[in-house]
Amino acid sequence: MAPLSIDPRPLNADERAVLEHILSAEFVGASQLRSQLDRTEVIATWGSDSVSVDLQVRKPYEHAALPEALVPVDAQVHDPSGAYVGEILVWTDRGATLAALEFAWVTDEMPTSLPAIVEGQLSWPA
Repeated sequence: MAPLSIDPRPLNADERAVLEHILSAEFVGASQLRSQLDRTEVIATWGSDSVSVDLQVRKPYEHAALPEALVPVDAQVHDPSGAYVGEILVWTDRGATLAALEFAWVTDEMPTSLPAIVEGQLSWPA
């Protein structure tokens, strides 16, 4: 399914919280990606009810230097009982700028919200 373009908007509180949580990990390029958050906008959704979104960073910004497009953080999502329900993936544009926030789920139903940060872990349902 092709992303649905929208008028650019700022990150909402849930998107910002999840990105801040994931980007708090230390890896090559993390500090540059963290510095982009205030300039990051949502430019598309991955479906009418999807919480996965495409991102764009407004200039000026500091380029990250990731060797791959996927941020190297294991961001598993569990439900309150501890069962694995998916993971959050953060994608970059050629390793340089934030490009997408994806909730890759393994449940029967598509999530309608991003996970919450509970005791330093991603937990869903939020």
